[in-house]
Amino acid sequence: MESDLDLTAVAERVAADAADLVRDAYESMLTGATVAVDTKTSATDVVTAVDTASERLVRERLAELRPHDAVLGEEEGTHGATLELGEEGVTWVVDPIDGTVNFLYGLPWFAVSVAAQIGGVSVAGAVVEPVSGRRWTATRGKGAWLDGRPLRVSAPTDLGVSLLATGFAYRSERRARQADFAARILGRVRDLRRQGSAALDLCAVAAGWVDAYVEHGLKRWDWAAGALVAEEAGAVLALPGQDPGLGADTILAVAPSIADPLRAALLECGVGAV
Repeated sequence: MESDLDLTAVAERVAADAADLVRDAYESMLTGATVAVDTKTSATDVVTAVDTASERLVRERLAELRPHDAVLGEEEGTHGATLELGEEGVTWVVDPIDGTVNFLYGLPWFAVSVAAQIGGVSVAGAVVEPVSGRRWTATRGKGAWLDGRPLRVSAPTDLGVSLLATGFAYRSERRARQADFAARILGRVRDLRRQGSAALDLCAVAAGWVDAYVEHGLKRWDWAAGALVAEEAGAVLALPGQDPGLGADTILAVAPSIADPLRAALLECGVGAV
């Protein structure tokens, strides 16, 4: 019988294959090649031909390795399978480039994210960075790793010396509300980081590179693998919809030592109204 570790190996394998494709396109772009770009929900919400090619490659690899599983991808939705997220079969949740705007600008902070979910819960995942080659992996109940090294979250002693990562929405009206919230919470922590990839922000929590991460409006493919990495590294995790006080679509991953004071500060600063 297959194990979640087997699923993690598949996630890492297909994510690495797609990351190779994305890296080659990135390097070609840096030397002058053009990349076709389209928009989705707004003029700032972009999708490139490389996103589409990466997702198709992941789907092809999964069709070879896991032909009976469902696949949910950011660019092509769910097709080619009959299983739904709430059922007991495996659904692969794919973000072919998390951090597309960074990719488009040549900023090397983006990744391919692949997670296996059962009943809507992530049980295995991999986040692979095309430029650095770093591989973040996690298996539910078994831990999280960066290139095979076990990960553990930080342990800040006070909220005031904690580093908080966040992100902003594509629509300008919501970004304005997020900016107001960020201005209020900024006075409660050491500093903010806005790096442009939800998957990698969650992995950064796992590595202790930041102490917490909060963001509104993420989709399942944004967090499916990264949230498992953070959780398995010891983070206190609230997925969208799990903590209504934070807002209906807010995700929070935080080191346990500051989980309670950070949540209280977030509420006081209006996180739920964003």
